[in-house]
Amino acid sequence: MGIGQIGVWHPLFGRGEVGAVRRTAKAIEALGYGALWYGEAPGTREVFTTAGILLSATERVAVGTGIANIWVRDATAMAAGAEAYGEAYPGRFLLGIGVSHAPLVNRRGHDYTRPLAAMSAYLDAMNAVREELPFSAEPPAPRLLAALRPRMLELARDKADGAHPYFVPPEHTVLARKILGEGPLLAPEQAVVLETDPTEARRIAREHMANYLRLPNYVNNLLHLGYGEEDVADGGSDRLVDAIVAWGDVETVAARIRAHLDAGADHVAVQPLPVDLDGAVTQLTELAPALGVRPGL
Repeated sequence: MGIGQIGVWHPLFGRGEVGAVRRTAKAIEALGYGALWYGEAPGTREVFTTAGILLSATERVAVGTGIANIWVRDATAMAAGAEAYGEAYPGRFLLGIGVSHAPLVNRRGHDYTRPLAAMSAYLDAMNAVREELPFSAEPPAPRLLAALRPRMLELARDKADGAHPYFVPPEHTVLARKILGEGPLLAPEQAVVLETDPTEARRIAREHMANYLRLPNYVNNLLHLGYGEEDVADGGSDRLVDAIVAWGDVETVAARIRAHLDAGADHVAVQPLPVDLDGAVTQLTELAPALGVRPGL
């Protein structure tokens, strides 16, 4: 897909006021960013509904779910939704799917004991559904997994089109590319804040990181990467904060994004902090020249 090297991830795409979301999507497309990414969590719109809002408001930019939760809809609904958008907006829709997190899944009444097996079976079911649908997208919308640890990355390599890791530093991108090999798409998310004062930058970063450090999948991945228990405790050590959130001036932040690309990422989904659509566009405008983002590219 022609999504370019740099996209934008923002939670308000999925829960902000619709008019503001549409205006923001158009503004980001005009800047030249290649994709719009958003998540699925309690309090957000249904992910395919959000995709429709973003796709209909824009003309060229791609839209990716980051991620659609497999426990929220069955494989039939997921496959049919992806095919419909792939058919209606050729080359502009990416389906990122994931197993979410045990506390959130168990709350919905599902059994989270074997998430890897659940994802594998879900992908098989999606393939079967696609063969039975009377409509289809050509080419099919890419399927990316929210893969963090090696076994899920292997599944992303073997049964999907790549991975969309979230809340990861560049060293994870090195690991992910090694496991995925050269072909699959690798599109990590990178949180950023244009703030040069260390105290303020880390305050903003910790506010962003707080909920994620309560979720075992993210914490276990960080431990697997070599961070210690002291790094993930009490809001995160300075070392961890600085690894997860790129902060500083434009060139410092751009260098972190390039580090993912140098480590093997095909595309980086930049998440501007703090959470405010107007503020996000301001930061993205400042970052665009340093990232090589220009209208028409």
